[in-house]
Amino acid sequence: MILTSEQKDMLKGGQSSTKQKAMRLLVDLGEAAGAKKLIPVTSAHVSGVSPLTGGEGLIRFLKDLTAEGCSETAVETTLNSAGCDRTKIEDMDIPVKDYVEKQQNILDAYEQLGIKLTLSCTPYDNPSIEGNASWAESNAVCFANSYTKLRTNRESGLSAIATAICGFTPEYGLLLDENRVPNLTVTVNCDLEEPVDYSILGDWIGKQIQPQWKMEYGPIPIIFGLKNLNSECRKALTAAAANYGCPMLFVDGFTDNPQVADSHADIRFTALDLKKRYSELAPKNRVDLVTIGCPQASYEEIQRTAELVDGKELPKGRLWLFTSSENFAKAEKEGLVKIVEDAGGLVLRETCPEVVHYNHAKIKHILTNSMKAEHYLKSGLNSINTSVMRLAGCIEHAAKPNLLKVTRTKRSLGKVQRLESRKTRKEGNVVISGEGLKSQEEWDIEGEALVTDVPITFLGFVNRETGTIEEEGHPINGKSIADKILIFPKGSGSTVAPYVLLGLFYNGNGPKAIINTDLDQQTIPACSLLGIPYAHSFEEDPCQAINSGDKIRLELRGGNVKLECSERT
Repeated sequence: MILTSEQKDMLKGGQSSTKQKAMRLLVDLGEAAGAKKLIPVTSAHVSGVSPLTGGEGLIRFLKDLTAEGCSETAVETTLNSAGCDRTKIEDMDIPVKDYVEKQQNILDAYEQLGIKLTLSCTPYDNPSIEGNASWAESNAVCFANSYTKLRTNRESGLSAIATAICGFTPEYGLLLDENRVPNLTVTVNCDLEEPVDYSILGDWIGKQIQPQWKMEYGPIPIIFGLKNLNSECRKALTAAAANYGCPMLFVDGFTDNPQVADSHADIRFTALDLKKRYSELAPKNRVDLVTIGCPQASYEEIQRTAELVDGKELPKGRLWLFTSSENFAKAEKEGLVKIVEDAGGLVLRETCPEVVHYNHAKIKHILTNSMKAEHYLKSGLNSINTSVMRLAGCIEHAAKPNLLKVTRTKRSLGKVQRLESRKTRKEGNVVISGEGLKSQEEWDIEGEALVTDVPITFLGFVNRETGTIEEEGHPINGKSIADKILIFPKGSGSTVAPYVLLGLFYNGNGPKAIINTDLDQQTIPACSLLGIPYAHSFEEDPCQAINSGDKIRLELRGGNVKLECSERT
């Protein structure tokens, strides 16, 4: 990449060690992505705020980053949802020692960096946003790229912080017109009536993606057949699709549709598909808690919830409604917060259902109206049985605890989706060449390979203590990445993934080295920051050339990586 004199000065440490680390990370990411330059941005949005999602990796990273004192951000920077509402911590009944203290330490560190404590996962609520940006929060990235004049790649929490500190981001991916094109065609052959229908559609699209489809920047569907798409429905659709790495989408009649570049498939969503998913997602056992607002509820969603609970008496603590501080203030002024709380509900701000540490002794089954919430609540983050219904059904269960009398104590995820692998066993010696990171000069690594051709979702599906893959249906489910040379296409899911990796590296259970076959904005920043050997862009696909268990050797010299395998298992 060509750097300006200002950027070169940052990279050499001429302004501060914090800016030097940030610039080094951006250069590593940009070089790996094939960017020609760094460009200025108008805003940044940082994810990784909750002690639950960020964990010890986040806490230690922020402590190291702020060690030299204050370092003001170069552009306006907002912050994602926290792990609790600090004003209602007793009502949330979080059974974790020092949880609030850990949360406050995280917020203090971000504030020390000059980041605004907006604590919202819906930064797109600001109608004036436009230009190039660096956003980390999967639903916000997808919404902004799809429906606003803002452009952003699907950044990790680490790369968004780096951009916030330096004011620049690599120019590649979705910042360029040629990459903002659909690669999947979806036709909807049924009527969708309310936001959760759209949420189910977005999740369904993500589940159709096949590992062999080459989607460098993630699935970008163009959707035909939708007749209504208000702001709530747009949010529900993009949030659920983002669970599977979708960074933007197009909807015929509601967005400007470019020509399809390379459609991997033409898939059709029918009334039968919708009915089947509702049947699979419906609660079969007693519901302990109903959560509404994931992403955080808009004013309109608060209004609809208030209308449904008005005049009802809900058992205290059974309905939690999550929203941003801004929408809370507006709803409070209009009397909507009072209506919900007079009925027995709890209106929470600053936080979101997926990032809360619940009291598992009391909450074993959650009902929600969001497929984003369902995706993460049932994952290893909280491991809670989670069901999905339309808003009216959710409120009915909140009001009637004994609507379903059977209580199940064991976790059940229902039908497990098998993540198909095309990998076959290989024999014989292998010597192939790839590339390393710009900041890494020379290293030699030997070890045992752990290989999959299916993306890995680090947040919620990799044990952050042991490094074990915990995703039923994944080809390497039950295998640990600790002390292995990990070879996989790229990470998927949440933009908080780098903090899971950081935590594993800090506690000694991270991989020895990482090889990706696709550009991975989630993995590169963590490896850049801690100097973990990293390789990419091999002349032959290492996911197919190497088997799990093979003894391999990696060597970096002059930016080039040589991979050798002479011992097969």
